[in-house]
Amino acid sequence: MRLRDFPSFIRTLDPDEFMVHFVLHETERTPMASAVLLNTFDDFERPALEAMAAIVPPIYTIGPLSLLARRIPHGPLSSVGSNLWKEEPACLKWLENKRPGSVVYVNFGSITVMTNQQLIEFAWGLANSEYEFLWIIRPDLVKGDAAVLPPEFVEGTKERGLMANWCPQEEVLRHPAVGAFLTHSGWNSTLESVCGGVPMLSWPFFAEQQTNCRYT
Repeated sequence: MRLRDFPSFIRTLDPDEFMVHFVLHETERTPMASAVLLNTFDDFERPALEAMAAIVPPIYTIGPLSLLARRIPHGPLSSVGSNLWKEEPACLKWLENKRPGSVVYVNFGSITVMTNQQLIEFAWGLANSEYEFLWIIRPDLVKGDAAVLPPEFVEGTKERGLMANWCPQEEVLRHPAVGAFLTHSGWNSTLESVCGGVPMLSWPFFAEQQTNCRYT
């Protein structure tokens, strides 16, 4: 495992880094627990789970939670969601007219941010790919500024691209029209893409995303 694959919160050479001490403290407290619940499944992370099982309390893999949630009977609990943004279901209707596996889905998660120059680089990458795409651009995706795309990009891709503020991601990844996922490699997105059988192209930003990218 390379240094750059460690979670960004502990990828440091500073022995006084706060997050390193926080993670060590929480790890030391783990034996106090009766059990450890993990949003994963055995076949996905078997070597890591077997290594953990030898040193921590009983481990119960209860994931992927996205699949488990779909089995909850209709009622108050079934209406509970984890989205931080309001979904725009119109994108599902747009996908209905697309050929199987023809659309690149682009979403960098709920809190990842980038510069406007990075946004523009992704835009021209999508334009030059010549694939149809569904691109989620949150209002706060560009750090400290509004997202501004070149007019030439907007005009040149208007017949094969759709941009939205947010979407029902699990449904998008299960849609037969989606053939690839450009993602930040957050854990939820990773599991949802695996469950949907959609291959991923990753641009990890922070937290555990570099590690997820390395091993998926």
